[in-house]
Amino acid sequence: MPGSEQESAPSGIDTSKPSVARVYDYMLGGKDNYEIDRHVAQAALKIAPDAPQAAQANREFLRRTVRHLAAEAGIRQFLDIGSGLPTQGNVHEVAQAVIPGAHVVYVDHDPIVLAHGRALLAVDETTTIVDADAREPEKILDDPRTRALIDFGEPVGLLLFGILHHLKDEEDPAGIAARLIRPLPSGSHVVISHFHNPMEAHPEVSEQAFTAEQLFNEHLGTGRWRTREEILAYFDGLELLEPGLVPLPEWRPETGDHQAMPGITYHTFVGGVGRKP
Repeated sequence: MPGSEQESAPSGIDTSKPSVARVYDYMLGGKDNYEIDRHVAQAALKIAPDAPQAAQANREFLRRTVRHLAAEAGIRQFLDIGSGLPTQGNVHEVAQAVIPGAHVVYVDHDPIVLAHGRALLAVDETTTIVDADAREPEKILDDPRTRALIDFGEPVGLLLFGILHHLKDEEDPAGIAARLIRPLPSGSHVVISHFHNPMEAHPEVSEQAFTAEQLFNEHLGTGRWRTREEILAYFDGLELLEPGLVPLPEWRPETGDHQAMPGITYHTFVGGVGRKP
């Protein structure tokens, strides 16, 4: 892990400001983070000591859903928006274990993600990484690298893991999701994981969510723990697969997964899969 005094970084990486991707990397036990990221992560851990388990649950949710899309739905091409830093069990590794040659387009705009992604994710002609912001859906969909690997005449797996909760309300995350989903053909699937505020259903959890949201917005600039109804709106027009929108460990758990996140963070990270009819 880089030292706290003289931290070297690839060209273009600002180590004086925290990065969502690098804070998440720290929570997963990664080494691609800096002192400022660890400072924010440790502050978050004081509010939610089980946050690393939540990050791990999100990775397990990714593996289960991508495997389902490839094995059960026959999806051969994936668009992973806000892909984050490479780690074990990346989308192309999971998908290609089921369907060799499956195509994956990773999308991110964090400089360190792009630097590592070009080396570790864009490994051959079946994968690429696109430098684009989730707030610009048309730019992502029309990028020549996206078009080279994604055939929009065939079903697509659209992956939105932990990205929509980093969009502010005024940026219209539901509208952005709709603009990404609209061009997808019938049979496409959309996977979303999102920070969740259960409000009066779990008052203690709701209080933690509000505190965490304040921390995120103070240090990272973005982070919204939305209600169940707000998150379900992203699936408008889609058939929500069983078991619906649930805490991440409850979505079709498999042997070897963490069956539960200890503590109240369990209810503050939910996910679901929708199929375009």
